[in-house]
Amino acid sequence: MTKMLTVALLLIALVSPGNPRPSPNHLENQFKTENDSKEVRSAAIKRLLEVFGMEDLPASLVRGHKQPPQYMLDLYNTVADVDGVTKDPTVLQGNTVRSFFDKLHSEQIEFLFNLSSVARSEKVLTAELHLFKLRAQEALTFNRHHFCQVSIFQVVDGSKTDNPQGKKLVSSRLIPIHSNGWEVFTITQAVRTWMLDERSDLSLMVSVQPLGSATDLKPVRFASGQSHHHSKQPMMVLFTDDSRRATSPETDSSAGPSLPLPSLTLPSSERRHTRSLDYDDLPEKLPCQRMPLYVDFEEIGWSGWIVSPRGYNAYHCKGFCPFPLGQNMRPTNHATVQSIINALKLSKAVETPCCVPDKLFSINLLYFDDDENVVLKQYDDMVAGSCGCH
Repeated sequence: MTKMLTVALLLIALVSPGNPRPSPNHLENQFKTENDSKEVRSAAIKRLLEVFGMEDLPASLVRGHKQPPQYMLDLYNTVADVDGVTKDPTVLQGNTVRSFFDKLHSEQIEFLFNLSSVARSEKVLTAELHLFKLRAQEALTFNRHHFCQVSIFQVVDGSKTDNPQGKKLVSSRLIPIHSNGWEVFTITQAVRTWMLDERSDLSLMVSVQPLGSATDLKPVRFASGQSHHHSKQPMMVLFTDDSRRATSPETDSSAGPSLPLPSLTLPSSERRHTRSLDYDDLPEKLPCQRMPLYVDFEEIGWSGWIVSPRGYNAYHCKGFCPFPLGQNMRPTNHATVQSIINALKLSKAVETPCCVPDKLFSINLLYFDDDENVVLKQYDDMVAGSCGCH
């Protein structure tokens, strides 16, 4: 559209009697500027993807196309505040949580999960199978044994699931027959072994056995992905760590914001204003301080695949570090010495200390990947918590 508008304006310029004909060099420079702008944007988006640990954007995903699991939404809200900033780092194991939906959609209690999106370099910390147990029919009666043994098997050979050689027990426990709701089974070791074999599709099946005398187990049912609401679909949850840790010595990714951040969340009506406010526009140049820097994922074009947050306030540091440096400037000893050397003009090569972040916080993204799995990922060094002269 921009290129068409440019061509139209050039044609108007050519036929207008009062305008001189633009030179070939002028036209070449104008198109070169447009191409340079596209290249800069492309390079910027590519670099931003690297910051978020991605090679490319998830393809063909539109917000609302699929509903995120309630478990992942609840986990995100527990870990992060409205801007995505980590508020409780003790909840999340590692820095990545993935939810996988069953691909088999069978009426039987058999499931297939595709784990190809998990990098081989990631360390599997915990793997869980989440199954929704349906309520038993009240009309049915049970014997005095009101528990059943629910066992999870890994399918080793799909043609031999009826004998021990075709399956491997990975988890087992007792469940009340009368209960309903989510049941969680730990299958960590099975997933670790599966990942080491470099296979992507993990096949599981569930076996329900009575305790004591024979019991009619038809009322013991789990929701399937085919005939039940999406909120009850069988799901695997994987907690991993990709070893992408902060390198800044002042980063505290193991603790939430410990300093008062009264303007951490900006009203939507103020975001654009604060984003366009430049330090140089202020009537006086102020000392080193933290200023708003709102990152809007919709403006970047990422709102289609990011569930939460819609954006976040990264903040930035700007201002002078005048001599003498007071404690309110949070200076390091090195910065204090540097400011003295600069003030006494003992060396022409030494400038005043710089106003930079001296504390950084992590943020969390909840998003869809290429396979429409929902991922919760924590990123270090994303928010300037405070500023100082260094």
